[in-house]
Amino acid sequence: MLDHDSRLPEAAITAPSSVVALVDAASRVERELIGNWLAEGGIAQEFGLTAPVTQLDLDPGAVGARLVGRHDDPLVVPVRVLWLPPERDGVRRTTFSDLLTLTNPRKPHPIMQRRLINKAPDRHLVLTGQPARLSELRANNPGSAGAPDAFARAIVRAGIVALERAERAVIGDRYKVPRLVVEEILDSPEFLRRLDAIAADSGTPAREVYRRAEKALRELVAAQSRLVSDLFTQAMRPVHASTWKVDADETGLDRLRTLNRTHPLVFLPSHRSYVDAFVLGDILARNDFPPNHVVGGANLKFWPLGPIARRTGTVFIRRSFGDDEVYKAVVEEYFAYLLAKRFNLEWYFEGGRTRTGKLRPPRYGLLNYLAAALRSARIDDVMLVPVSITYERLNEIGAIADEQTGGSKQAEGLTWLASYVRNQQHSAGHVYVRFGQPLSARERLTALGDPLHAAGTPESTGETGEPAETTDAEHLAVQRLAFEVAVGINAVTPITVNALTTLVLLGVHERALTRGELRTAIAPVLGYIENRDLPRGELDTLRDDHGLAVVLEQLAVAKVVTVYRGGLEPIYSINPGAHLEAAFYRNSAVHWFVNRAILELAILTAVEAPEGDQLRVGWEAAYRLRDLLKFEFFFPERAEFTSQLTTEMLLVDPDWHRRTAAGTVGADILARLAESGFIMAHRVLRSFFDAQLVVAERLAARDPSLPVDKKAFGDECLLVGKQMLLQQRLHSPESVSSELFGSAVKLADNHGLLTPAADPADLAARRSHFAAELRAIGGRISRAATLDPSNRMEAL
Repeated sequence: MLDHDSRLPEAAITAPSSVVALVDAASRVERELIGNWLAEGGIAQEFGLTAPVTQLDLDPGAVGARLVGRHDDPLVVPVRVLWLPPERDGVRRTTFSDLLTLTNPRKPHPIMQRRLINKAPDRHLVLTGQPARLSELRANNPGSAGAPDAFARAIVRAGIVALERAERAVIGDRYKVPRLVVEEILDSPEFLRRLDAIAADSGTPAREVYRRAEKALRELVAAQSRLVSDLFTQAMRPVHASTWKVDADETGLDRLRTLNRTHPLVFLPSHRSYVDAFVLGDILARNDFPPNHVVGGANLKFWPLGPIARRTGTVFIRRSFGDDEVYKAVVEEYFAYLLAKRFNLEWYFEGGRTRTGKLRPPRYGLLNYLAAALRSARIDDVMLVPVSITYERLNEIGAIADEQTGGSKQAEGLTWLASYVRNQQHSAGHVYVRFGQPLSARERLTALGDPLHAAGTPESTGETGEPAETTDAEHLAVQRLAFEVAVGINAVTPITVNALTTLVLLGVHERALTRGELRTAIAPVLGYIENRDLPRGELDTLRDDHGLAVVLEQLAVAKVVTVYRGGLEPIYSINPGAHLEAAFYRNSAVHWFVNRAILELAILTAVEAPEGDQLRVGWEAAYRLRDLLKFEFFFPERAEFTSQLTTEMLLVDPDWHRRTAAGTVGADILARLAESGFIMAHRVLRSFFDAQLVVAERLAARDPSLPVDKKAFGDECLLVGKQMLLQQRLHSPESVSSELFGSAVKLADNHGLLTPAADPADLAARRSHFAAELRAIGGRISRAATLDPSNRMEAL
């Protein structure tokens, strides 16, 4: 009954004067089974004891009346009957057919229990949990002196936890679920002190604060059910199995399984689809991981999905709770509780599904709660697991693209759920699940500047036990940790066949290509990917005509690509109106090519400069481009970025260091870029800079003395962006995106171009300069496109 996994020392159970069997029985049948087992010497046989055994209900009232006040030191052993589902194909599992008996095979009705004893004796076991001396239970609960009721509840919780562990040894770790969470948290002296402090600060009666805390806890805590988890997994598995072939990182799973024996894991996946949690959850269940507590938004709380999801481990947290200190305290306490008990968590730290296909900027709220738990010393450490979930094709992508051009998001509900299930009936190729290098939250936060003060110090807690205000250094450390998680996700995200195919097709500006021309354009990029040993899907299928034909036909079925078959041979292009969908697939891998694209634009800038100044101008251009794209991509520190860009340059020109000793980039550098077989700037960066140009020009046209309403300004950018596209001032429809405009507005705000200034003339000049700079970058991107062999007919 200890609250950890180690067994008691042998001396602790040797020759006790008496034994107390805490019986957890829900029916007369279970009580008889346990009574018979005890009478037949079950405990004596299991532990080699001869001491007399007293039978006591695992109930706070009984424990408080007959155990808490004892002056001897009996050995306390929890006992329970475990019911097992029937064996099917060598595996004991619950199926929907079991429900025809109107009972849960893991908790059968008493009438069914009686039948099972006679007809299927292999369907039950009498289990004992890890025993403990009464003195040790007192030592584990130092606040028990003078609080017999609280101590009785603590003994009951310890007994239930010990029995749950014993059950998992039989049925597997995937059935690890917490019990009596609300009760244990509400018995925590530290939590009660914090509630008292909130009551005192707010002038609210303590009883009212306790009531609100209990209500928030019962709303928040996931009431996991093994039966519902089994049935939900079986219901959803065929829906998704017919859609994707799952390709999981087995090596990463083995590493995580070992790590999970000593640390709680927090899975932080990329978020591209509603199906992410199902895919990851199924992989973990198949590999016998305990179920994650998945933190989700209240938008998915509708019936029947909400009640089912809550019973499979989903924690529905309010999107915003402002100054509600009680709810904030409850969330922090619940997170700390789960991690202290080594339950695994999962949340989507981008805050929502990506609309563009690449990672969104992270949200820091839940990571702040995790850091608070570390600072308070409630937990020793947590391992953060970056997870990349990448789909070759995604059936919901049309709706995602529509939202970017001003369409309304369909509200989640029964109609939405039916449509979602129906859409999953179409085959969509592979889904790749990759696990990045786990990060020690304590180690990384400390390295990033968070001192993580020990609990009880003035820095970590207030005088009342309430957490101290978070410092700027602590905020910054959490933000940088989120950045490292994002980098970890990108580092294992594979390049898929659709990502590479759309990358090429989006770069030829409305032209259609034959399969042979496509293979010619793809080949040098494949060589680049192999040379850098980048993670990838089944890209070899793009090398031969048949494999490429299959990929293109599947994209045509998804209405991303259109095929013209009336001529000499089929030709392929991006379907009109499907540029955002194509960009979504491309952008899942676009981060692998950003440095190459920046290098190309830096070179084009450098060759415009006087000969002796070209290297300086080129590097300044690269750093400026990095700054302009900082809200779109995750760049390393400047020194590391410089090293990465130098490595890219050596791939283009192995003699780069020798040739540039004189401070010039060389007259033939543009030819060397073209000879590499591909150019990336127009494929990778054009849509982002086009969106920035729309924002910059609209700002330049505004009265600098007037404030900017960001929502109204975003709507204006969408309308004007569509006009600029029709006027061919923008290159492609993928540039007209509310998501890209939103990032561009953040960039403008970061550069001080949104808020009215004391000197309106200066602000107007800076806005105009910003727009002119982006027009110049757009010109260089157009020049880069002309260097690309795939845009020269003779090269194809």
